[in-house]
Amino acid sequence: MRDEIHHSCDYQLNPVTCRASEVLQHKTGCYAKSHLLAALLRANRIPAGCCYQRLSIDDRGAPYCLHGLNAVHLLEVGWYRLDPRGNRPGVDAQFVPPQERLAFPIQLPAEMDFPAILPEPLAIVVAALQTHRTWDIVDQLAGFDVSGGLNHKSAILAPSLSALRPSATRCRSRTAFAAGLATVWC
Repeated sequence: MRDEIHHSCDYQLNPVTCRASEVLQHKTGCYAKSHLLAALLRANRIPAGCCYQRLSIDDRGAPYCLHGLNAVHLLEVGWYRLDPRGNRPGVDAQFVPPQERLAFPIQLPAEMDFPAILPEPLAIVVAALQTHRTWDIVDQLAGFDVSGGLNHKSAILAPSLSALRPSATRCRSRTAFAAGLATVWC
């Protein structure tokens, strides 16, 4: 999935996708790639959640953007973050537990890893993906400050495994759930 679904910004592809089924249909996604990965993991009864990083768009400082990735619960490791965005020159995300190799390590003082593992994508991300039609959506989320919400005491820092497993009642489409795409964003 990571290398077969094109990253919208890298390839400048439209349409903007949000739901896992849209990513599969159009073979492109940005934040939606993490929605698809969570759906696929949950469909296989592997607990998974959504995570975010605040990153510099040009690696020099402002402006900043929000980057979406995932966490998966591995029996031998516990919660482990992984990045479905795909590799390109200068980006080398790998799945090598227990070592974390994300696409974008934090390099600048104003960049940050948010510790929360969320059962659903952030509402601001979903709203932006559903509102905009072009791949340059990242500009719409540049500078958005989510630090209060993602670092707040109520954020899910170590979610219960049952909260991040598939549930037919969470899925908007029972057909998609039956097909193995169990997530809020089917």
